[in-house]
Amino acid sequence: MIKRVQLMFEDFVKTESAGGIFLFAAAVLAIVVANTGLAAYYDGLWETHVQFRIGAFDLDKSLHHWVNDGLMVLFFFVVGLEVKREILDGALSSVEQAALPVIAAVGGMIAPAILFVVINIASPENLNGWAIPAATDIAFALGVMALLGNRVAPALKVLLLAIAIIDDIGAIAIIALFYTAELNTTALILAAVGLAVLVGLNLRRTTSITPYAIVGAFVWLCILKSGVHATLAGVMVAFAIPLVGRDGSSPLKHLEHVLHPWVAYGVMPIFAFANAGIDLAGLGLGDLLAPLPLGIAVGLIVGKQLGVFGFAYGGVRLGITRLPDGLTWREIYGLACTAGIGFTMSLFIGTLAFSDPEQMDPVKLGVLLGSLVSGCLGAVFLAAVSRRQTVPAAPARPSPAVGPVQGKTAPPPEAFEERLPEGFAEGLPDDFGTAEDLPETGQAEEDTVVPRDRP
Repeated sequence: MIKRVQLMFEDFVKTESAGGIFLFAAAVLAIVVANTGLAAYYDGLWETHVQFRIGAFDLDKSLHHWVNDGLMVLFFFVVGLEVKREILDGALSSVEQAALPVIAAVGGMIAPAILFVVINIASPENLNGWAIPAATDIAFALGVMALLGNRVAPALKVLLLAIAIIDDIGAIAIIALFYTAELNTTALILAAVGLAVLVGLNLRRTTSITPYAIVGAFVWLCILKSGVHATLAGVMVAFAIPLVGRDGSSPLKHLEHVLHPWVAYGVMPIFAFANAGIDLAGLGLGDLLAPLPLGIAVGLIVGKQLGVFGFAYGGVRLGITRLPDGLTWREIYGLACTAGIGFTMSLFIGTLAFSDPEQMDPVKLGVLLGSLVSGCLGAVFLAAVSRRQTVPAAPARPSPAVGPVQGKTAPPPEAFEERLPEGFAEGLPDDFGTAEDLPETGQAEEDTVVPRDRP
């Protein structure tokens, strides 16, 4: 059972990582199209209105809004499934397992927001975007680690995934509390009735997906009309899906397995193509240094590093939590750099914070710049500090003159500084390269942060 869960996790990471490539390609395509003669067609496409009308009931939104308010619901639904599974049966299912990612994720949300506010304090019209640099893009972040292959410890990938999931929980809470328009009480009451039906289905441990889909669509429609952002319906419905049904099957895991590729290869690339297009013509240094894009970029690049690494280091030093076995502070710092890739969720929060195109272009610029620099920093740093896997020794042929071929081992710790730019490691903690819990053999223990086996 444990082996099967590990294979499921590996499949999840591979899908998420490959999805990051599609996401990146869609973003690049959007930028290219927006800066060619196709720009008018690009803008016209997303401004095309699609209407559904039955009697007095009328839904009339642009294609861009249908992507952000409709298609992204599926993304948040899968996020909700992941969060629930990790809380009940995964890396967040115990206080000991959840302590480090929770502390790191909280720091990774607070520090970027503070830096954004400090940089934009003299531009009050920008302050509504304080939450934009507080998010981490799971697909891109895991994609960066996937590029390094087995040089990145599995425990580091699990930790990054847990931090990103908690980060998503924080982003969902921020959207609900700070980016909600005027409320329609009647629609909210109807949504609550729908949620009550879903809870009833959950308590009965209903395994059929059809009733959840029908009632979930009703809840989404009510929330769409209520003034609360419609994507929150995806999370609410996801939390109603049972982990274990009456027949012992898992509707939650089944839905996650079926929908995750559609989200990774479809929903997120479409969202990126719809939102990443930015006209780069005439952009100069002054545009990059304007408070709005600068605040976002600095928040993602510097704030995430300070928040994730600083809070994690403080939590361990205060005895609140501990590093997973086999990980070093160098690897945690590389993870903190990678967590600055905010792309999908940052762009999404940006669309909620600002509706003026004159503000959205700087938002896109800041998100793209901050995510690109964070991704490059994370990849370079993790490549420099990650331990090389031992290469199995080749079988030696019997010969008095030739001894057995020795496997390659990890380079000595003192070689680490030689592989970084000059002065890069100055000011780091004295134990920045130590693994407190490494066995005496020097080999990292197997990652133990895996979902517990349940019938």
